[in-house]
Amino acid sequence: MRNLLLIFLFIASATMNSQELNCTVVVNAQQTGDENLPVFKTMERQINEFINKTKWTDKTYLPQERINCSMFITIQDYSSDSFTGTIQVQSSRPVYGSSYGTPVYNYNDKDFSFRYLEFQNMIYNPSQFESNLISMLTFHVYMILGMDADSFAQNGGDEYFKQAQTILQYSQQGSFRGWELQDGQQTRFVLIDNVLSPTYKELRNVMYSYHIGALDLMHENPKLGKEKIANVLKQLEIMNRRRPNSYLLRVFFDSKADEIEQIFSGGPKVNIVEVQEMLNKVAPMHSSKWRNIKF
Repeated sequence: MRNLLLIFLFIASATMNSQELNCTVVVNAQQTGDENLPVFKTMERQINEFINKTKWTDKTYLPQERINCSMFITIQDYSSDSFTGTIQVQSSRPVYGSSYGTPVYNYNDKDFSFRYLEFQNMIYNPSQFESNLISMLTFHVYMILGMDADSFAQNGGDEYFKQAQTILQYSQQGSFRGWELQDGQQTRFVLIDNVLSPTYKELRNVMYSYHIGALDLMHENPKLGKEKIANVLKQLEIMNRRRPNSYLLRVFFDSKADEIEQIFSGGPKVNIVEVQEMLNKVAPMHSSKWRNIKF
């Protein structure tokens, strides 16, 4: 009995300490011509450990509830301890009643410059700037957490988006691109500003209704699920009239365009004429995908 109790306590403890993310990190340095240098493998290993072993929230996640995500880092150039490149961040969440993982966050951050010394300590301070590498990684961690939470509860990602905004604010002192308004129209600054702005409230409504109210129902009634997705996406027309071709819409459809094309290209018939018209209005950058929708 005592041994059983110890086993139970061990399992309970492991569950309570379970981290939130199941993240695959890849560092690709082929463009440098020195991809076999040990520093790149060390960097990859350290970032993997940092992302997957840090406790990011005060909530308890069961092992099967961990968010599947990936960070693909492309190093384009380096000199001593200075590195430049890009980072592609993706995450997905399970669809109820299926084995399918639906993409939730897909962001290609092209302003990825940082300093890194091999084997340096990687520590996250939620209220203080440590390095641009830590800020970049943690900003996207909280975007992953926020987008995932928004897909399960109305505005469920508020606390995570606000932490991403805090990271943005204290990272402005580092003089790296992407953290300030003047850095362009497709930056981390614009992303988090749009997410938290009432001007773009429909996008967050769509994140919730698309997943909980439509996609999660498709295992029971595919036709009803498709009809609900079409109706949900119409909310984006309202936002698009207010802010045509906004950056936030581009980020959303970078995640969802392929999935939406597949949903409306098979299964029970729905009125695709209205769907195509609406999609061409709100996401003309994916018009080739919308033309592929045939029934």
